[in-house]
Amino acid sequence: MKPQIITHSWNLSEEQALQLQHELATQVITEDCLGEVKNIAGVDVAYDKTSDKIIAAVVVIDAKTLEIIEQSTAENTAQFPYIPSLFSFRELPAVIEALKNLQITPDLIVCDGQGLAHPRRFGLACHLGVLFDIPTIGCGKTRLMGEYCEPEKNRGAMTPLIDNHEIIGCTLRTQDSIKPVYVSIGNRVSLATACAWILKLSTKYRLPETTRAADHLVRQKLTIKG
Repeated sequence: MKPQIITHSWNLSEEQALQLQHELATQVITEDCLGEVKNIAGVDVAYDKTSDKIIAAVVVIDAKTLEIIEQSTAENTAQFPYIPSLFSFRELPAVIEALKNLQITPDLIVCDGQGLAHPRRFGLACHLGVLFDIPTIGCGKTRLMGEYCEPEKNRGAMTPLIDNHEIIGCTLRTQDSIKPVYVSIGNRVSLATACAWILKLSTKYRLPETTRAADHLVRQKLTIKG
């Protein structure tokens, strides 16, 4: 994995974290700035219910076959409090450690969470993308904020996710007649491209294969730990 471009302290107060989000949000690139995508990573995080440990998993898959080609996990102790819209300060240290163990640098990373669909337009997908200057997409199972009209029932149907007259993401139906997912820009990817990739990665199920693989790995790790 290529080195981080930006580093900062993780030992921050809530006020300092909010200020840093505002500062780093100005560096998010919302247009397509990615080359050929040969491999894609999915990242996911799980909490150990018996302790303050956080386990992160990264799974890299082949963009064409969707087969797993590399995976990595890391365990960290939660330092930042559990505060909505500031999850990246709690979860990213473990994610970054797992990423740094990879031999492959992903061409694109799909995060199980938000990107621009965030109060300060700087969710975990944006944070990770800016720190590594890498293309990222946020794909959330749930909506953090924004209003939308329910998309049609067919796979591929989508409607904009809007906050204060600004499009912050897209509500995307990845399979016929199931709940949509919430897609937003992370970094160096346009919203249209982000939605296209999430749909391409969601071949059989609601969630993209990147997220499913990372979730499976992190759950395995938790089971072994338990």
